[in-house]
Parts: sequence; C-alpha cells; structure tokens
Amino acid sequence: MTDNYRAGHHPHGHAHGPVPGLLPGTPAPLGATWDGRGTNFALWSAGAAAVDLCLFDADGTEHRHRLEETTHQVWHGRMPGVGPGQHYGYRVHGGYDPFSGLRYNPHKLLLDPYARAVDGELRLHTALFGHPYETVDSAVPDEQDSAPYVPRGVVVHDPFPWDGDRPLRRSWSDTVIYEVHVKGATARHPDVPPHLRGTYAGLAHPAFIDHLLSLGVTAVELLPVHHFVSEPHLLRRGLTNFWGYNTLGYFAPHAGFSSAGSGGQQVTEFKTMVRELHAAGIEVILDVVYNHTAEGDHSGPTLSFRGIDNAGYYRLDGGNRARYTDYTGCGNTLDVRRPAVLGLLMDSLRYWVTEMHVDGFRFDLASALARSMHDVDRLSAFFDVVHQDPVVSQVKLIAEPWDVGEGGYQVGNFPPPWTEWNGKYRDTVRDVWSGAKVGVRDLAYRLTGSSDLYRSDGRRPFASINFVTAHDGFPMADLVTYEHKLNEANGEDNRDGESHNRNWNCGVEGPTDDPDVLELRGRQVRNLLTTLLLSTGVPMVTAGDELGRTQGGNNNAYCQDNEISWLDWDAVDSDLLAFTTRLVRLRRAAPVLRQEAFFEGHELPGTGGTRDLAWFAPGGGQLSTGDWFDTGLQTIGMYLDGRGIRHRDEHGHPLVDDSYLVQLHAGPDPVTVELPGPPWADGYELVLSTEYPTGAPPEPTFVAPGPLVMPGRCVWLFRVERRP
Repeated sequence: MTDNYRAGHHPHGHAHGPVPGLLPGTPAPLGATWDGRGTNFALWSAGAAAVDLCLFDADGTEHRHRLEETTHQVWHGRMPGVGPGQHYGYRVHGGYDPFSGLRYNPHKLLLDPYARAVDGELRLHTALFGHPYETVDSAVPDEQDSAPYVPRGVVVHDPFPWDGDRPLRRSWSDTVIYEVHVKGATARHPDVPPHLRGTYAGLAHPAFIDHLLSLGVTAVELLPVHHFVSEPHLLRRGLTNFWGYNTLGYFAPHAGFSSAGSGGQQVTEFKTMVRELHAAGIEVILDVVYNHTAEGDHSGPTLSFRGIDNAGYYRLDGGNRARYTDYTGCGNTLDVRRPAVLGLLMDSLRYWVTEMHVDGFRFDLASALARSMHDVDRLSAFFDVVHQDPVVSQVKLIAEPWDVGEGGYQVGNFPPPWTEWNGKYRDTVRDVWSGAKVGVRDLAYRLTGSSDLYRSDGRRPFASINFVTAHDGFPMADLVTYEHKLNEANGEDNRDGESHNRNWNCGVEGPTDDPDVLELRGRQVRNLLTTLLLSTGVPMVTAGDELGRTQGGNNNAYCQDNEISWLDWDAVDSDLLAFTTRLVRLRRAAPVLRQEAFFEGHELPGTGGTRDLAWFAPGGGQLSTGDWFDTGLQTIGMYLDGRGIRHRDEHGHPLVDDSYLVQLHAGPDPVTVELPGPPWADGYELVLSTEYPTGAPPEPTFVAPGPLVMPGRCVWLFRVERRP
C-alpha cells in the first residue's frame, strides 16, 4: 500500500493542519450548505485517512484545508465567509492498493457527490486516471495533479420564486409521455432565439411548449439531466456523450444545457423550465441513472466516487477486487446495498422532487438497483426504502426493468407502485407490423394493458408504459426505412447498436423516390402510432416520431451531438403531425381507450349481451380458441363498450363513454371484415383510418354493419352508434 497524504507537496495550496477560521461544522446535511454567513462542507468516506477541502479562487488558485472533524464516517467543517458561487472539490488520502479495492489518491481532485452545481469541462489528459496511464493494475498511484482537467462543484443558494408551483400529480390514465432530449428538442428550432437553443430555457420557450400543447402530450420525459461527462474513449475519437447516461453529479443539473452560465445559474434555469412547463399543465419526468457512474471500469478516470471510497460506492468483483461487478454494461455498478449509497440515491430523488419540483423518474437499468447478491430481488432494500418514503413514493416511478446481468430481464416483475417500460409491448407491436407470423394472441394482451404481466400483483393497466420506439434504437421513420443499422459515424465499425430490430423496410433499403414505397412507409408509421395510442396503458411517444424525424439509419446515436440527433424543424411532415395530433386528442377524449382497470370480458347487464371487451374475427364472429392460437391470423377486431368502464370519477359517479371498435389488419392484401350488428351496434362512424395521411376519412363517415373490404396494412377506429 502507498499513502502519500503526509508528503506535504502542494504547489498550488496552503499547508495542511488546522486552518484559522475553519470550524468543526456538522456531519449533516452532506454536501455544501450555505447558512447566510458561511458554508458547511460534509463528505462521507468510510475508509479515508484524511480529507482536504479544496477551494478555488476566481483565477483558479487552489487553497487546501484539512477537515479535522469526522463523525460516523462523515468528514466535515464549516468555512465562515464562504458562500454561493464558491468553486470547490476534495482530495482524499488513504491506501492505494487496487487488488484490495483501495484507490485513494490525493493527487486527484474529486467532485462532491452532493454538489448542487458543477462548473468546468472534463478535459482528456493522463492525469485523470488514478493509476499510471499505461499500467492500470499498478500498485503505485499516478502522481499527476488532475485539478486542471476536471469539473468542480459550486456552492449554491437559490431562493427561487416558485409562485405556488408544485408537482402536478396528473393521473396515470390521463398521461401521454413525450420522451425528449433537452438539447435535441430545440437545437435547430427556428422560433427559439439562437442563444436559448438546446437549453433548459429553450425547452421552456413558448415555441416548444406550444408544440407540446398542440400535440396533446401531458408529460415530458427528459433524457438524463443529472450532470454528466463524456467517456474517454469518445473524447479520443472526437465525439461526446449526447444522451447523457454517464452521470457524475446526482444533484446538479447538467451545466451544458444552461444558457445562463454554469456558476450555479443552471439551477435557476432548470427550475424556471419546470415552472413554465407546469404552468402549461405538462409534467416533468427525469430519466435517472443510479445504476452506474461516469468513472467506468477499472481503467477509467478517478473523478469522484472512486477516489472518495471505491469499495464503499461500487460493487467489486469478489474474486478480484481490482475489478468491478458490471450489471450495466458500462464498467461499474453502484452498490445500493450499502446504507450510504442508498442514502445518496434517496437524498437525490427527494431533492429533485422537493427542491426542483419534478413529477417523477424513469430509472435506467432499474434491475441493477434491485440486486441483493446476484439475482434481482423484489424485496431489496431499494424497493423498501422507495415504497415507504413519503416524498418519492408519491411521484411517478417508471422502471426500465432489465439490466445486462444474468436474470436481469424483469418485465412484469417490479412491485407496486412501480410502472415499467413494457419491452414485450414494443417487441409484439413491431413483430405484428413487420409481417412476422406471430398471430394475435400476444397482441391482444398488449392492446388491453398487458394483464398477463401486471394483474397478478394488484397493479393496474397503467403499470404498462407502452412504447414502440425510444431514444435507443431507430426512430419510427427509420424503423420502416432500414433493416440494417448504419452506425459507422460512431467510430466502432458498425459493431454497436442492436442488430435485430424486428422491423421491415417496406421492400427497399434506405431512401427511395418510389411513390408506392413512400406511401406504404407513411402508412406503416401511422399503423405503429395508432396501435400505440389506442392501447390501454400509458403511451410514450419518442420526440420527432410525430414529425417524421430520421437518423439516417443510425440506431445508436448516443454519441451524435449533431443533426443526426437534433429535431429538424425545417423538415416536418405536416400530415404526420396532424395525424398524431388527431390520434392523441381522440385518446384523451375517450375514457374507454385509457381504462384504469383491466377488462373483464363479462356481459354487461341491460345491453342485450354485449361485453366490456370483445374480440372479433374477420368473419364477424367472436374469436374462437383456434383463432387465438392461429399464428397466421393477421386481422382482429377489438370492441370496447363504454358502458362497462369500471372506474368512477372524482365524485364517485360511474363513467360512461362512447363505445369503439378497432379493426386492425396487418396482412399485405385486402380482406373482407364483417362489422357486427345489434346488440353490438346499429351503425358505425369511422373517426380515424391509417389509409389517409392525416387520419381523417372522407365524408360520409357512417358505415352500416355488415361486410366491408379493408385494405392491406391498415387500422380503422369506429365510434359505435346505437339507436335511441
């Protein structure tokens, strides 16, 4: 082991020892807390031998102050006269023995895990690494000073004028999620002022909020906004991490999305964005990455957690503690089994709800958080703490229910009150519309809230977050244009990204001028969107799918901070936008399309024999057992009786809605379908058809019961009409 903390070589700082004016302070709260006259600094490290608080002048001069007080593994001290805007970091001393899990190195400036704001870029240099650059398993630490190359924390005090704002608490059944990247949303928006494009202020600009309101979505799910940095391997290739799944600061809004500066102003700008979105009735959900950090694997940089307490923050490989247990595919896994790490996670979540007013969270690779030893544990401390927390348990909680470890695919297995990204929904819907012969049995489950996944443990249909596309993968326009990924721009020889996308290019690979192919591709996009927005559960629309956005065949654009990823507001498919808007509004106006309880399939009293849910074969009869297991069946009718809604309004009155018939035909050729007559309906109004670019069918729209020829690859939505 090597312990250099008493060497006393500090060319840019003060000598160690008690510092005049440095007071004992308190161990709580963790982080840097200004009290009006000074700032209390508190840092958890179970194994440190000593901790230096490093304060930086405006010109970058560093002043080091030894924290002499430690309480329950928290090192603390109070600096009178230090206030908001102060830049700071830590140097932590102790043993350096990677094979024992010890990676203390006081030559590395470390970011406070509880920093409320971060300033400065991560600059690629060999000094970033705790080990000698060419010898990752060296028993001797690297002695280059990393301070010139790493971000620093900023002391923040932000008495923001919330003006009565609070989380919106919109019901799940009323929710339509719009997954969007803060920068990508407005980086090219012509109606957003240039200095605001790609920022929190840009997302809050009326030009973008008006788009959200006209589209009808009720919540934005923001790709990561916790402060993140780019991986060294990307910086070496001249690329950056665009998506942001490489978190360094769990309390700090990402400084790169701020138009106002990074000395703490980003906190105010983020809060302003939330307030403006709330004023428009739009919730803010954050995509959060608590499963791993930006420090990567054993060869990665020492930026914060690794140097503060490597064995305390991370899950180390039991057979070789110089390596990490990697359930995330990103090099490391945070060890939420440890109270201090679980406390960090919960403190962060509460902070974003209470101080930043966000409405919920989507947890990236959530299965990694639920592992006790190796298996995903439904009874883990993580679930227990979240469930009993009076703040966090009351907001929207969405799990990405898988990780890359063995047994990590856990769709349907997260406990109440969790909702889940329903990967089975995505796969089934893509299979159906790509022409795979999968029948309609699984599709019926997905259309009606996936009761096979969520009913047994008391959850409701809204436990299913339905999606066809997301940030990761092809956008919807590319899903019907490319069968093969084109990821060469990522610099990995097209090896990255998913190769099996369950998609179909409509007969031609890539762009084409063939009008028949273009018409079919447009209809296929409308089919996918219609299936998504007519399904029971909570729909998630990926930003740009309503505009016809393409990534040119790149299905892993995580490192493309450019026109590949940004929304192109000058190339909007206006018909598709009108179609999506029509579809969202139809859904929001019809409670029967967004049920809060699972369908029963029972006959409804006084209706003459109709059911709350019924399935029809093309010939007009209800589906038989044989039909359900016919993998060649590509046509199905879904009848939803609005008189059978099982939930009530806020006053306790039973909800009654119009009844609807959805006719879905995924086959390539026209088919004759029989629309059922009484008691199901006396007639039908065709309110939406994917045959037409905007979804609006030509007049007249009344259709009598009986046979009707349905074109290939089409969805019809009928409103049921009954005689008085």
